[in-house]
Amino acid sequence: MPAHALPTFDEVRRAHQPSDVQVLSREGEVLQRLRTDASVRRGQWVALPEVSAALRQALLLSEDRRFYEHSGVDWRAVSAAAWGNVWNARTRGASTITMQLAGLLDEDWSQGPGGRSVAQKLGQTVAAQVLERRWRKDQILEAYLNLVPFRGEVVGIDALARTLFGKAAHGLDAQEAALAAALVRAPNARTVQVAQRACAVWREMQRAPAQPPAGGARKAVAAPTPTQADCTALDLLAHAALQRRAWPASEGVAPHAARRALGQAQQGGAMPAAPVRTTLSAPLQRFAAQALTQHLRELQGRQVEDGAVLVLDNASGEVLAWVGSSGALSGAAEVDGVLALRQPGSTLKPFLYAQAIEQRRLTAASLVEDSPAQIATPGGLYIPQNYDRQFKGWVSVRTALAASLNVPAVRTLVMVSPDAFFRQLQALGLPLRESAGYYGYSLALGSSETPLLQLTNAYRALANGGRHSPVAPLLRAERPARPAFTKAVDEGAAWIVGDILADPLARARTFGTDSVLATRTWSAVKTGTSKDMRDNWAIGWSSRYTVGVWVGNASGAPMHEVSGTSGAAPIWAALMAHLHARSPSRAPAAPAALVRQPVRFGAVPGAGVPLEAARAEWFMAGTQQSLFAINIVADDAYLTGARGSYGSDSDMPGAPPAVRIVAPAPGSIVALDPDIPPQHQRVHFMASPASAPGLRWRMDGKPLGRGAQVAWLPWPGRHVVQLTDARGRVLDELRIEVRGAGVARR
Repeated sequence: MPAHALPTFDEVRRAHQPSDVQVLSREGEVLQRLRTDASVRRGQWVALPEVSAALRQALLLSEDRRFYEHSGVDWRAVSAAAWGNVWNARTRGASTITMQLAGLLDEDWSQGPGGRSVAQKLGQTVAAQVLERRWRKDQILEAYLNLVPFRGEVVGIDALARTLFGKAAHGLDAQEAALAAALVRAPNARTVQVAQRACAVWREMQRAPAQPPAGGARKAVAAPTPTQADCTALDLLAHAALQRRAWPASEGVAPHAARRALGQAQQGGAMPAAPVRTTLSAPLQRFAAQALTQHLRELQGRQVEDGAVLVLDNASGEVLAWVGSSGALSGAAEVDGVLALRQPGSTLKPFLYAQAIEQRRLTAASLVEDSPAQIATPGGLYIPQNYDRQFKGWVSVRTALAASLNVPAVRTLVMVSPDAFFRQLQALGLPLRESAGYYGYSLALGSSETPLLQLTNAYRALANGGRHSPVAPLLRAERPARPAFTKAVDEGAAWIVGDILADPLARARTFGTDSVLATRTWSAVKTGTSKDMRDNWAIGWSSRYTVGVWVGNASGAPMHEVSGTSGAAPIWAALMAHLHARSPSRAPAAPAALVRQPVRFGAVPGAGVPLEAARAEWFMAGTQQSLFAINIVADDAYLTGARGSYGSDSDMPGAPPAVRIVAPAPGSIVALDPDIPPQHQRVHFMASPASAPGLRWRMDGKPLGRGAQVAWLPWPGRHVVQLTDARGRVLDELRIEVRGAGVARR
């Protein structure tokens, strides 16, 4: 490069490329630093006033005592030695900081293994004089400090200060400054040599007047009173610092979000040179990470170490907080829990009920039965059970959803069909990897796998009246694009589901009236737990934000005694309280198409008390009614025999009815539900008429139970079930097969 073509100071500063990228919050705070260049360790550009005065003094004493006096070349130093000794020596006695900077700006003038040629020396001399005419002294010193190589891969004062001393450049003291200046002279020398050189520099610093101010003024400042240099302490510092690598490849409070933002910034192909600004809120990000870590510490002893938190802005779809793991508490901190595929459990139920309400198959007041169910599937009988292994009988849809009852959800999916529900989930942006037939009726209980990112955004669609839009990019744009909404759920159905999930009385059957889910301000929330306690969720929304929390183990190991209200829910509640500490959330207004009407419920069959208390309920227009009751039917009205009667006269007029096995059907294949521990599953055998006396049951020739109905702990294999009378005569018989994992017999 010709000397006249040297870049300007501003061009050099703009071209500076750190080896790390800073990821900023929407407020401009540094959230994370990520290393992007493994070949060099180069920090941010440091302005000269931000470099410690001790370092500036040490550098000038070591490299260029008359820096503020010469015009690029120290002719006094050149003339003090023989020409050949000056230009062929390894020391830099006659090479000024300006000349060294010229070599750093153009490799043609830099020194190689065999020294510089005469042409290189002349070119460097001319270039230094050109720099002195075009640049100010403070600019030359600032550029030199940011470009000079120190030790190994470390280039520039920012990287040196953070790597060797674990601090910023403005914090270097006199000893650290002397050590840094010694490394400029001999970057890769042995530690003992570096320490000796540093000690000599330190002694000179104590004897010499202080270095002029950073602005370039030449007036010296009185130096402190010289003291005897303690070279032993400096030797210890050199040995410790040169072995330290205090600057990790990544540090901050948003490692996973930072990597995703950097990936989005690199979609054009080039690595971003400037800091990357994101949509994340720094105060919220820090609070979310702290809340997750604090709660997981409280759960110590329950075999749970991982978690993830996501906060979305309802209107824009921007990510305000993204915590991918519990950090130091996790054995797999690099795994991003926001993007990891996990089973959502009961968190899919709101979308199922919204679809059933939209299709006018159900209303919020419709009665559904929470009782033992055996649903025939191509793979056998699907036998759903509730989380607490109990059944509530007839309940309204409001209670079934808010209390997270499993059997009514499966019965609802039978109405809607797995195929239709599968398409509904796809419309909400959930990336289901298998087909509807693969999941079957267990899809109602969250047997699929989905990331927290898409699941939380699906809840955001409910918060927006059933309108779905993708999550906005993490990169903060000067003019953010307006979300492209598409209708995924009917507005009225979405509002009714939100009203149910915000109703603390409706969820009391399962969670009690003082649940952590009951926030001070309006919010709608749903919890979920996957099979064997492997995943725990709490996802919900307020008027402005949608918050999703997952708690579990990245390894897939089950948790111990961690429920929906003890795992993710406290973190969710803490975030909601933080988000609305100053601006309360208000309940959304009901759409004009909805109708509110008082309803009452009939009595429990066989009892005189109402099924549920009377209340005002919301309906899709045209589906409202005032009374919901159960028709009284005979116990065996819908039962059919398994094989037939044992007596040939049973079909004759006046003959007593034949006693039959009416459930399950002969040849049934019972598939154990993988979501429920086998010891909690039961197959119910039923006989008709139920009034027949002395009924006995045998399983594979062994006594099983008495009466018209008996529950059996299923065991894998083929089995023969017999119904006998009190004298042991076989009244009916069937064969079934059980598939799936069993439990050890005791």
